[in-house]
Amino acid sequence: MHIAIAGNIGSGKTTLTAKLEKHYDWIAHYEDTDDNPYLNDFYDDMQRWSYNLQVYFLRSRFQQIVDIRKSGKNVIQDRTIYEDAHIFAPNLHAMGLMSTRDFNNYQDLFKLVAQFIQPPDLLIYLKATVPCLVNQIQKRGREYENNIRLDYLKRLNERYDAWVTTYDQGKLLVVDVDNNNFSEVPEDLGKIIHSIDAEVHGLFK
Repeated sequence: MHIAIAGNIGSGKTTLTAKLEKHYDWIAHYEDTDDNPYLNDFYDDMQRWSYNLQVYFLRSRFQQIVDIRKSGKNVIQDRTIYEDAHIFAPNLHAMGLMSTRDFNNYQDLFKLVAQFIQPPDLLIYLKATVPCLVNQIQKRGREYENNIRLDYLKRLNERYDAWVTTYDQGKLLVVDVDNNNFSEVPEDLGKIIHSIDAEVHGLFK
């Protein structure tokens, strides 16, 4: 079983991944942020480093999917390969932060990679308003996120909401993060776990 958690920056993907990993005793695959050689440069100069960052994430997430399928184990994944292709890269291009030449090359790379991947059995989307995202980003205090622009988060949110309404790759569970404090309230986490169990018809039990 492969569960993936999608959501904007600061929506709580890593926190929920860790909590579900502990609850289900599954293997977690986290987003590669600490060892990412482009993140700091990207937030300092998005236009210069956008293509490099997106290609790095494409390679990294493709490797994750290969490892997940090879392992044959139950896995919870922090962020999906689809978010880069359908949300982050198009957003950077639309904002003039990635050239059309680089964007087209990236899209061609993704289409090639997509032929060799399978979607997750269940996608969990953490939906959050921009004020909620900003609050959680400030709480965790990552230095490289200090320069994130509000319009950047807003545009990403709009693209996430549009993508999720058309998502047809498999089962989908939407969690309203503004009204579910799963990081601190056990009852709220319990609601998510109950919904996951219902979505997969008891296969977790």
